[in-house]
Amino acid sequence: MSKFNNFGGGNMQQMMKQAQEMQKQMDKIKEDLSETAIEATAGGGMVTVEMTCAYELINMKINPQVIDQDDPEMLEDLVIAAINEALAQVTAIRAEKLPI
Repeated sequence: MSKFNNFGGGNMQQMMKQAQEMQKQMDKIKEDLSETAIEATAGGGMVTVEMTCAYELINMKINPQVIDQDDPEMLEDLVIAAINEALAQVTAIRAEKLPI
């Protein structure tokens, strides 16, 4: 019988078990992130967005005072700014929580 017949068999099983455990941990972190929400604002609170750490926009509030029929671009810019701030916050949280 060759000394190479069962090469790495025990180690391979241990590695597979470790990989499965790591996958379970990653799934738990992703679940936790999808349940975690942040809030970001723009224009001194005129536009507020809420986003999960799974990048899902779940709420937006616009103060009626910022709605100007003659200047829709201002509102558009505030919405974009609030969403970009939320994305930046979520990205930072994910970078902290997720390895790689």
